Amino acid sequence: MAWYLYLLAILAGTLAGFINTLAGSGSLITLPFLIFLGLPPTVANGTNRIGVLFQTMVSSTSFHRKGVLDWRAGLILAIPATFGSILGARIAVDIDEEMMQTVIGVVMVIMLMIIIVRPNRWLEGSSELLFRRPGIKEILLFFAIGVYGGFIQAGVGIFLLAGLVLGVGYDLVRANAVKSLIIMIFTVAALAVFVANDQVVWSLGLLMAVGQMIGGWLGATFAVEKGAVWVRRLLIVVVAVAAAQLLGLTPF
Repeated sequence: MAWYLYLLAILAGTLAGFINTLAGSGSLITLPFLIFLGLPPTVANGTNRIGVLFQTMVSSTSFHRKGVLDWRAGLILAIPATFGSILGARIAVDIDEEMMQTVIGVVMVIMLMIIIVRPNRWLEGSSELLFRRPGIKEILLFFAIGVYGGFIQAGVGIFLLAGLVLGVGYDLVRANAVKSLIIMIFTVAALAVFVANDQVVWSLGLLMAVGQMIGGWLGATFAVEKGAVWVRRLLIVVVAVAAAQLLGLTPF
C-alpha cells in the first residue's frame, strides 16, 4: 500500500472506534475502506472484527475504571448474544448482504423516530426495568442481536443500545458500557468462525485496530464526561446516516 493509506487506515479506525463506543455503526466506515483496499466483502467483514475486538477491550476497560460498567448484567446478556453471533457469522461466510442491509435500514429509520419522540427514556433509563432479572424475552432479544452482529457487525451497537435502554432500563452512558462488554465477548466467537474459514487479513485488521483502540478510549471518556444528553445527540446523527447509507441514499 501507499504510505498515505496506512495513515488513512488508522484515521478511519479512530473515527470508527469513537462512533462505535458512543453509538454504533462505525463499521460503516471501516468495511467500505477495507473493500476499497481490495478485500472481497466477506474477507473485509471478517477482517473488520479484529479492530472491533481491540476497540471494545479498550472501551470496556475505560468504562470499568470510570465506574459505569455493570459486569454482571453484561456477562449474563453476552451469553445469548455470543451463541447468536456464532450463528450469524456462519451465515455471513456465504450469504449476500444486500437484502439484510435494506431491512436493517428500514428498522433504523423506525428507531430514529423512537429516539427523537421519547428522549427521556434514553436519557434517564428505567429503574423499574433495571433491577429485574433478564427473562426469556431479553434472552431471545439479545440472541437475535447477536445473530445480526455475527452476520455483519455494522449497526449492532445501535441495536444493543436499544435493547439495553428500552428493554433493560439503562441510561445511555451505562448502556454504552455494557454494550462494549457484550460486543467484546461475542466478537471473539464470531472472529473465530471467520478465521476458521480463512476470511481474515491480520495485517490490515491490526493496523486499523490501532486507530480503533484510540477511538474506543476517546469515546468512553467522552461518554462519561459529557453524559447521556450528548451521547443521544450523536446517536441521532449516527442512526440517520447509517439508515441512509444502508438504504442506498448516500453517494458513499
